[in-house]
Amino acid sequence: MRLVVCFLSLLTVFGPAKCGNVLVWFTEGSHWINLKIVLEALIDRGHNITVLIPDTSLYMKAKESDRFSYQPFNVSMDEEDMRNFIDEFVYFSVYETDELNFLQILMKVYKFANIIQDMNLLHCDGILKSSEVMDILRNGKFDVVLSDPLYPCSDIVAAELNGPLVYTFRAVERLCGQIPAPPSFVPASMSKLTDKMDFKERIINMLFYLPLNVFSTFGLKRFDNYYTEYLERPTSYCEMMIKADIWLIRTYWDFEFPEPFLPNFKYVGGLHCTPAKPLPEVLWRYGGEKPDILGENTRIYKWIPQNDLLGHPKTRAFITHGGTNSIYEAIYHAIPMVGIPLFGDQPDNLAHMKAKGAAVVMDNIKTTQPQDLVDGLNAVINDPSYKQNAMHLSRIHHDRPMKPLDEAVFWIEFVMRNKGAKHLRVEAHNLTWYQYHCLDVFAFLITVLTVVLYVFFKMCKFFIMRCCFRSKRKSKKE
Repeated sequence: MRLVVCFLSLLTVFGPAKCGNVLVWFTEGSHWINLKIVLEALIDRGHNITVLIPDTSLYMKAKESDRFSYQPFNVSMDEEDMRNFIDEFVYFSVYETDELNFLQILMKVYKFANIIQDMNLLHCDGILKSSEVMDILRNGKFDVVLSDPLYPCSDIVAAELNGPLVYTFRAVERLCGQIPAPPSFVPASMSKLTDKMDFKERIINMLFYLPLNVFSTFGLKRFDNYYTEYLERPTSYCEMMIKADIWLIRTYWDFEFPEPFLPNFKYVGGLHCTPAKPLPEVLWRYGGEKPDILGENTRIYKWIPQNDLLGHPKTRAFITHGGTNSIYEAIYHAIPMVGIPLFGDQPDNLAHMKAKGAAVVMDNIKTTQPQDLVDGLNAVINDPSYKQNAMHLSRIHHDRPMKPLDEAVFWIEFVMRNKGAKHLRVEAHNLTWYQYHCLDVFAFLITVLTVVLYVFFKMCKFFIMRCCFRSKRKSKKE
């Protein structure tokens, strides 16, 4: 009997697992760093990972040490041009916005938007218009497409492969995901508002939402035309995006303000965070020439393990630009922050931390003085409320039914096992904009009410005229 039990136990451990083939859409920068962690976890569970990689990329580089395979595709783009564009965009976002008038800013934004769309469509062409690449993908028997939709067209490939699609991202869930966002208490992205808004702030919030609606209608027109041309039927970028089975949103309620969400939206913020590893005694990241006055007790590195540094017991504060990954590492290790936002979602991210009492924020890097930074650090280090609030957020982060990385892997495998998750998609995705907002119902009810009031008015007029006519006849006879 013991031998039988041991044999059955071995079968449990070494028995065949239900593993699948995962196609991963390319992405860049911190998005790739975040996505790569999910891929490593999937590989640990026995899945086969194939990553689409452009021949021109700033961060995605094929390495022999990587445990997944790459599928290259050609992009007619120069890497130097990409770097120059990023440098120009960052310089504009950080330094030029205060020097230009409103019209000049709009023209710059329009220029950058066109360049970004050009780059995005070149990546789409490199895959969709390459018969060689598409044939390889069709023969790959992929069980799911995993995509960070920083770059479009993964939804088209998922449709071409007749497979499910999982997004891992943060930013477009309200634009194309149709997640409910009442402007009365859900602050718009980039507004730097909280969920507690007075009348003036609700007006500002509404004004932030309007450009998003305009952008989804007109700003994505080139993508809409591209999708329509490729699929040979009228469609749009957002119409294809909302067909995703699961959206893995890289935030959580330690960061977000409470708001409505849909059943196929799963919040997995902080999935990249890990316990800290031991550090050398002194650390300083610096990429320039070594200063002559540098003390012997200071070491200089071009790169330091930020997560491990934040987890060191002597770390008291974190000066950060406010990227989502950095903020979550600070939350994970309960470190209060001094924020110096630069561009993009960073001012909004730090506004969340400031509202939750875990950060002091410098409003503008150009006007921030050394003493402002010193005052911010002194406040965060010496005022115990900042540490207490950071610890509170950290407890919320850790007190979850399962770790965020495990949850992300679970839902990806769930989609693979069930060939999708269509039962979690709300019917709102199949409604037109006027149906979604019940404008057709309001129009019908107003029409019915108008007809009823019109008939009532006519009847009243008729009876009044008749009564008046009778009373006149009676008075004449008398």
